[in-house]
Amino acid sequence: MLDIFERLALAAGREVMRVFHAGCAVDRKSDSSPVTEADRESEKIILAGLRAAFPEIPCVAEEEAAAGIMPSDLGDAFFLIDPLDGTKEFVNRRTDFTVNIALVRHGVPEVGVVFAPCTGRFFGGRPGRAESLDVDSDYRITGRRPITVRAGGTPLAVVASRSHNTPETDAFIRDLGAAEIVSVGSSLKFCLLAAAEADVYPRFGRTMEWDTAAGDAVLRAAGGMTRTLDGEPLVYGKRKQASDSDFANPHFIASGKSASAV
Repeated sequence: MLDIFERLALAAGREVMRVFHAGCAVDRKSDSSPVTEADRESEKIILAGLRAAFPEIPCVAEEEAAAGIMPSDLGDAFFLIDPLDGTKEFVNRRTDFTVNIALVRHGVPEVGVVFAPCTGRFFGGRPGRAESLDVDSDYRITGRRPITVRAGGTPLAVVASRSHNTPETDAFIRDLGAAEIVSVGSSLKFCLLAAAEADVYPRFGRTMEWDTAAGDAVLRAAGGMTRTLDGEPLVYGKRKQASDSDFANPHFIASGKSASAV
């Protein structure tokens, strides 16, 4: 399965970069968030590949969900797809947008890949092993190495959202004391923790499950964890929520420390 994820992410990333270089119009969804041809074409590639290889596993994908297309029953396992996480970064010609594919089983993000096609950074994870992959200009994997979280340095390196920072995030960082701030967009924040390049990712803003599942899978495979503010592991497949829409996440703190959240 991870091999198929990797191949689909590379193919989708190639298409994303074609649109990036060619330029495209920016449309707005009902929630006013941006969507482009790159989002739509990337999702088509990923969904076609997943449904051909795993027809029995339902798919939840961002652009289908926005169009009201949703499986009636998720079962024990389902795929979560964000074909272009960081569309704002993409539109603003920044480099840290990503392609994300994840398998969720029993509420846990178990297998995931995160590919940043503009920079070539590629991360994958499955239970017990997370990797950083090398990708050449022809979208071929040329090397891979295992990654694991670090225990936490001094000062702690905190990854913050470039486009979605909040006063709560600033307060959390102040409470940590001296902290190095690493600003990056999209699901790469989880991967920096997984690769021991940062320590904590606090998110006190709205996210959806497809935004987080792939990066969270990589982080957990590397020995980290994502927890809600009450200390419980972030779970997936949330539907019929009393206070929010299907698949919406609560605030959370992702940490490279495997023992507990910061």
